[in-house]
Amino acid sequence: MKKSFTLYAFILLVLINIFTYMFLSKEVKFEQNRYEKTTKKLRDSVALMTDKLIDANYFSLENNENAQNYFDSAIANKTIAYEKLIPVVTEKLMDLNANPKGNPYVGQDQIGVNKFVINKVKVLNHRWIIADYSDGKMWGEVLLKYFVNEDESISFEVMQSLLYAQ
Repeated sequence: MKKSFTLYAFILLVLINIFTYMFLSKEVKFEQNRYEKTTKKLRDSVALMTDKLIDANYFSLENNENAQNYFDSAIANKTIAYEKLIPVVTEKLMDLNANPKGNPYVGQDQIGVNKFVINKVKVLNHRWIIADYSDGKMWGEVLLKYFVNEDESISFEVMQSLLYAQ
């Protein structure tokens, strides 16, 4: 009786070990497949987002070699580094928000009690800027021309302004 019990217990333990081994080996393969699929999806989405970012930054002075060459031209009297120019232009435009009647380059007169100020600026190339402005209730966008003068001052000119309906 003792021998048959030991034999049955031994057979049961062997079967349990076989089933456990099979389960764990299949689980490892399943996890590896899931990891590979997830990694592939993430790589695809990173590549897609990179492509979208490149498309979104197509109109940008940082990525426009022709506009950069305008400032590095051998014909010009001086060379301006566009990396330093972008923050200077942005800062000069944002400094005009301190005007009591609002930023004069939004292309809109003050409508209510709040003044129009520029919130975001994007330097498109060596000549144009697009900016977002608001007074807290109404929003709009403005397309500006900018010029770097001989004395390295920067002047702006409103090309087109758009105020969105409430």
